[in-house]
Amino acid sequence: MLTGLVPHAGAMCLLDRVLSHDADAIRCAATSHRSPGNPLRRGGMLPAVCGVEYALQAMAAHGALTADGASQPPGYLASLRRVALRVERLDDVETDLLVEAHALSRGARGFVYDFAVSAGDAVLLSGQAAIIIPEAA
Repeated sequence: MLTGLVPHAGAMCLLDRVLSHDADAIRCAATSHRSPGNPLRRGGMLPAVCGVEYALQAMAAHGALTADGASQPPGYLASLRRVALRVERLDDVETDLLVEAHALSRGARGFVYDFAVSAGDAVLLSGQAAIIIPEAA
């Protein structure tokens, strides 16, 4: 789990490990989509749209890793664009999820990433997310 790199703990920390990262992008793996205890499950299933949260956590981990490991502060999802869901659910995906995020714009108070969640060679969902980091009180 990426505890400490994302602003979540326990079962809400959805990613298992970082596979690679550089100044512009990150690749993570996840197995929590298969867990009956996944906190995002509804009605016994994990809807594909929940893959957006996997991508958001990868973005937070990327922010922490490119800031010398300092935890990414909690932010607010400002917008989602071009989200394409190619499956209905994630809990029936038998292989690990590959979660990729590529920074398009990064600043002190926000960032924009393209993202994709895939399994094997199949892209399950993709899109673009903008996050706003509020000023500390």
